[in-house]
Amino acid sequence: MKKSKLFLTLGFTLLLSLVLVACGGGKDSSSGSKGSGNASGEQVLNLSESALIPSADSTKSDDQVGLNVLNQTNEGLYALDKDGVPAIAGAAEEPKVSSDKKVLTFKLRDEKWSNGDPVTAKDYVFAWQRAVDPKTAATYSYLFSAIKNGDEIVAGKKKPAELGIKAVDDKTLEITLAKPSSYINSLLAFPTFFPLNEKFVKEKGDKYASSSDNLLANGPFVLKDWTGTNKKWTYVKNDKYWDKDKVKLKQINVQVVQDANTGVNLYKTGKIDRTVLSADYAAQNKNDKDYTTVQDSSTFYIKFNQKRDGKSTPLANKNIRKAIALSLNKQSYADTVLQNGSIPANNLVPTKFAFDPKTKEDFTKQSGKHLEYNAKEAKKAWDAGLKELGTKNLSLEFTSDDTENAKKSSEFIQDQLESNLKGLTVKLRNVPFKVRLQDDQKQNYDISMSGWGPDYQDPSTFLDLFVSGGSQNRMDYSDSKYDKLIKDADNKYAGDASKRWDLMVKAEKVLLTDDVAIAPLYQRANAYLQKDYIKNLQKNPFGPDYTYKETYISK
Repeated sequence: MKKSKLFLTLGFTLLLSLVLVACGGGKDSSSGSKGSGNASGEQVLNLSESALIPSADSTKSDDQVGLNVLNQTNEGLYALDKDGVPAIAGAAEEPKVSSDKKVLTFKLRDEKWSNGDPVTAKDYVFAWQRAVDPKTAATYSYLFSAIKNGDEIVAGKKKPAELGIKAVDDKTLEITLAKPSSYINSLLAFPTFFPLNEKFVKEKGDKYASSSDNLLANGPFVLKDWTGTNKKWTYVKNDKYWDKDKVKLKQINVQVVQDANTGVNLYKTGKIDRTVLSADYAAQNKNDKDYTTVQDSSTFYIKFNQKRDGKSTPLANKNIRKAIALSLNKQSYADTVLQNGSIPANNLVPTKFAFDPKTKEDFTKQSGKHLEYNAKEAKKAWDAGLKELGTKNLSLEFTSDDTENAKKSSEFIQDQLESNLKGLTVKLRNVPFKVRLQDDQKQNYDISMSGWGPDYQDPSTFLDLFVSGGSQNRMDYSDSKYDKLIKDADNKYAGDASKRWDLMVKAEKVLLTDDVAIAPLYQRANAYLQKDYIKNLQKNPFGPDYTYKETYISK
């Protein structure tokens, strides 16, 4: 979630945002319920979210709730279509591309902000320069490495005004890339690249994006009734939106639901039209006519912290890491703990997400399976690791969230490790999500559950996480071979799609098989109860989870 979509793992967001691939007892709803009929009945949709909106500022938002809000109320140069493909949005026409594939020139269409102001090229320049300015401390500033001088500006070596973006005139926007990019279209669909009305933002000052009254929209809906801390808000159709004729919903009411039982009760009593199911409720409702499933592109994995309090931990030993990774029966975990069809993961990059530009083959097929459950090999690695460390026993701490579901998951992992690895004691530490994030940032843990969802459609959105010194590499992992593969893929061979792809495949093998830097656990999915009158609810494979632009009610 992020968190580039860094997720609240093993808590309500894990088991209530666990995605479910299509399985018996329900219909696959990877793009929501589709319908070719006409809208009928009152066009009001009632939904729930798992948490409050932390931020509705497109520059600073870095969580799934905030990103979903921005995706309904704003629009950039590109947007994902119903098939998950980044298509040119209403903001602009298809760009002219220079011969070296580094300069993109967009002609903006006539589009307005919800206050009536025109959307101009300067709005993009202002938003992007604001995002890369070190003073802003935007979580996603690193995404601008694709734009000329992006890295240097974020590092404080150049000024924001030197970013490769220029307003040629009010309706002409010129973007200069740092290097040719095969995923630039999907990147430009991400909310951090949305425009901002400079005059409005500066007038509001510190109050900007603090409530719905301090926000503007240029997308299908306008955010209403949000005070900044309340648990309910509303999306209202934006009559100034350029493509408003495609927007059928008049209003979407959203309330925060942080408990599975509450969500099911609200659904059964008609208060909400859709609710995500925890493991227990997914199992109980698989035969319900309203049961539906949604596939996801998020991977969850075990992190191994190799240095804590300035000292190397036993996890700096590769054999110890390998033993732990091979001791986890992922299928059993999915079947008995998650119980909703989430699939075991033997890769960091998820399945059905990235495909070879030449052969169209799935990345995971080319990379192969890594660290599959194997108790016999786990024991061998464990014995070797203990011998190398000169001990017969180890005690390690496993950190996760403090919800009941998180505790169940932690107990399963504890049992697996202690049963398969003689001499290992696993101490469970279940803490509030905020505390876990703080501990992660300080590397105050031994083993921890983590999850990552893609920001754009390319393996690098996962693989870039673990380069030496990376902002998300909070486990003291470092491998010069891995770093070179990633660096060459991102720079030297950025314009050679085939060579770049081969380097990323090799990098995942180094990360998982050669180094066992992390231990992939599962690729998540979501199970829902959803009213059958909801049509065209678009589930996105990366970036914000949902798009409601063409969703409608048909009763």
